[in-house]
Amino acid sequence: MSRRALRRLRGEQRGQEEPGGPDEIEEEEEPLQPEPRNRKIKGNRKLLEERGLSNPFQLITEPDEDLHSDPDTGQMAQSRLTDEEETNGQDKPENEPIDTVLTKTTSSNKSKKKKKKKKAKKSADGQLDGSVEGGDELGDIDSILERIESTNGHVHQIQNSSNADNRALLYVEHRNLNPETELKKFFGSRAVMGDQRPRQRQRLQHRSTWLTSPKNTWPRYSKTGISMRLLETKRGVQYFTFEHQRDYQQVQFKFLDAVESMDPNNIVLLLQMNPYHVDSLLQLSDVCRLQEDQEMARDLIERAIYSLECAFHPVFSLTSGTCRLDYCRQENRGFFLALFKHIMFLEKRGCLRTALEFCKLVLSLDPENDPLCMLLLVDYLALRAREYLFLIRIFDEWEAHRNLSQLPNFAFSVPLALFHYSQQEEVTEQEQVTTDDRASHLLQQALIMFPGVLIPLLDACGVQPDSAVASHPFFGAVAQLSQPAALSQLTSLYIGRCHGVWKDPSVMSWFEQNVRKVLHMVAQSDPLVKECELRRKTRYQSAPRNIHRHVILSEIKGANAALPLDVTSQPVLSFDPLPPLDSVVSYTRPERTNRPTNEGTLSLFFRSLLPNFNLQGEAAVEGEDAGAARDLNRGVNRLMAAMRDMLANIQFQEPPREDNPDGEGDEEWD
Repeated sequence: MSRRALRRLRGEQRGQEEPGGPDEIEEEEEPLQPEPRNRKIKGNRKLLEERGLSNPFQLITEPDEDLHSDPDTGQMAQSRLTDEEETNGQDKPENEPIDTVLTKTTSSNKSKKKKKKKKAKKSADGQLDGSVEGGDELGDIDSILERIESTNGHVHQIQNSSNADNRALLYVEHRNLNPETELKKFFGSRAVMGDQRPRQRQRLQHRSTWLTSPKNTWPRYSKTGISMRLLETKRGVQYFTFEHQRDYQQVQFKFLDAVESMDPNNIVLLLQMNPYHVDSLLQLSDVCRLQEDQEMARDLIERAIYSLECAFHPVFSLTSGTCRLDYCRQENRGFFLALFKHIMFLEKRGCLRTALEFCKLVLSLDPENDPLCMLLLVDYLALRAREYLFLIRIFDEWEAHRNLSQLPNFAFSVPLALFHYSQQEEVTEQEQVTTDDRASHLLQQALIMFPGVLIPLLDACGVQPDSAVASHPFFGAVAQLSQPAALSQLTSLYIGRCHGVWKDPSVMSWFEQNVRKVLHMVAQSDPLVKECELRRKTRYQSAPRNIHRHVILSEIKGANAALPLDVTSQPVLSFDPLPPLDSVVSYTRPERTNRPTNEGTLSLFFRSLLPNFNLQGEAAVEGEDAGAARDLNRGVNRLMAAMRDMLANIQFQEPPREDNPDGEGDEEWD
């Protein structure tokens, strides 16, 4: 309601208000306050005297002349009247009843609000379309919101498609690192989560991480003494390393003592005091796995990954593919090994897409050296996860400088990926023919390069080979015995791991057709056959250390049997299998005191009870506690002397001789 109309009704003087101030503009929104009755009466009388009227009701029909003549409020009133006229689209008549004035005043306020909304609509539409149109062309708010949503969705789709094309080869997606996301696609969230959904207040003790989901059964996390440092940045690639603080180094020394004791209970005791020690978790996980406690073994590996992820540098990124860790540094190996073992558990659970994402992550940490030789595993996970385009892409981009075709797994898996991709419905007919031809050509090259794979692969798949194929010298036993030991190890690893992907009937039929074509090429003395035979003899003389490390971690029986003697003869520690020969050691274990070698069984027993015990009476502790340790050793020596005398005086009586073999002497015991 307009203040001006209320003043006319109450008879207030316009000169009492301050003209044109900001308070007068804001008064339109303020609530009305009741005024004293005496003030109203005095104001009405003064107004009647000024206008020369005697009846107050004559004010209703009095023309509104003071709007233009009043010097105090004329300018503000004129501006208000102009706004109302522009909004209503017509001039205000000179004489109107009070009801009409009040109604139009209220409608004018509503029109002002509508006008502000229209201005906001114009600005919003101008941001979307680049130009501001008239108010009649804008429509209502719902249409504007629909246009905003549709525009944002279109831009979002364009950005997603462009990002998918421009992503790095080893780009890792966060949503694919959670195995529960993959399991929910297969079984539903209710079957996966069940009634085990933790409450929010129970999850406050753990940090939110990407690699693992912390469990409520885990001990409360505290700083373990592990940190990460940025070493350098070269050509957009960042090199990091983990670091062990002094407290963590002391725990590491205790862990090495526990490993040397050959007692897993010592590792358990160490984990009770330090529940997030990485090497202890890795070692105890292998012990649980050997005892067929797969759930506990997997839980310990996830806890080790969680401990390392909590120590990440703020700049360290899992998804960019440009962050590096050097496996030669002792502190970094735990992260590599924990991720590799986590991949093995994911593959056993059937979370193949998640396992592939973790494999890409491990490969991105050191793609040049590949310390765990993830290239021997990535093809299998890509085939099982049906990520055929990724396997084809990594082969096309890395074949020139990595010679992936010289690895049996890539030589056979890439044609299989091309064959599966050509069978998909979204592939056009022309692309299908091209892809199928390329797949057959690559498979024929693989069979010529690695003829020793065919017969063992068919045996693993349970397929009886044709007599012409089995008896042919190119694919027979001669081909398997003539290949080098390193190549036999690679073929055994591939067959033991990937034979299941070849069991499909359509795949086996396509495989048989290409085998017959290869036999025809051998019969025609194709020059490619001689060339590949020369390559097999000159290459694969000895496998590098990272392949041996991968075979040990994979635990495939056929591949383990093909390991050379120099690898199997040395002790292999599960928390650090086959450490690099050029390892970077940042801290060393302190030298231990020499213990006497002529200790007997009894002295070793007392040493296990009392670590400070010394048979020669020498104090192992120096300083303030040297006297107490010396007295303790003397007391133990006296006790040992007494026990030695007691054992020397023990006489064993011979059992009574049975003079009566018929058993008559038994009656004496009754």
